[in-house]
Amino acid sequence: MAIVKKFRIKSFKKNKPIISLNKVSIAFNKNHQILDNISLDIPKGQILGLLGPNGAGKSTLMNIVSGLIKPNYGSIIINGIDITSYPVYLRARKFKISIIPQFGGLFSSLSVEENMKAVGEIIVKDKVVREMKIENLISKFELDSVRKVEAKHLSGGLRRRLVIAMGLIGDPEILLMDEPLAALDPQTIQMLQNIIVTLQSELNLTIIITDHQARDLLAVCDKALILSNSKIVASGSPSQLINDENANKFYFGKNFKFN
Repeated sequence: MAIVKKFRIKSFKKNKPIISLNKVSIAFNKNHQILDNISLDIPKGQILGLLGPNGAGKSTLMNIVSGLIKPNYGSIIINGIDITSYPVYLRARKFKISIIPQFGGLFSSLSVEENMKAVGEIIVKDKVVREMKIENLISKFELDSVRKVEAKHLSGGLRRRLVIAMGLIGDPEILLMDEPLAALDPQTIQMLQNIIVTLQSELNLTIIITDHQARDLLAVCDKALILSNSKIVASGSPSQLINDENANKFYFGKNFKFN
């Protein structure tokens, strides 16, 4: 596997985190604890990877940050403000949070261009600015050749590129990506990895990304953590994580190799 990310941010200019989770817990019933007392600080501009077995709470954690799910206990702080009770639309508008879902996220019967316009008309009121943003994103994500093609006829990789482009129309500061690399061919995965790293370097986005493709995720993130049994059992840079005893015990196994 090629190393996509040539460098990893180890220190940040701003000490104050852009996102903090304080003692977050959620259970869907008394016998099914999903997250238990999770505390986490994410600096601005970091790419954080979430790893863990099925049902470990990775997507739940991202849904709590976005507001799709409210925790039973604990708080979510963005830029120093407690947003635990804020609805999804207010988090998106005021705190510039954008979600890239694993499934869906687009209108299958609309063309690439129509999908972009459908989101743009809601988020960007100025028509001239909106059209400029759409054209720039279509160009940036190399979608011009399929701009008139209905989304349902696009390949998996093109659909992912379209959904990411749609998620950037509102100039987000926080990007939540749920398994963007799943079920794709190796060339498409590497292309999306390069897009993710470019979003960080060019736009200084804070990105939380989860995926079961552990090597592919570790190739792009600055820091990763492993969720298991409702807890964070290991965290650190990719090189630190693959040498962590708990990481190997709860997720990677004995024979995992990064490169």
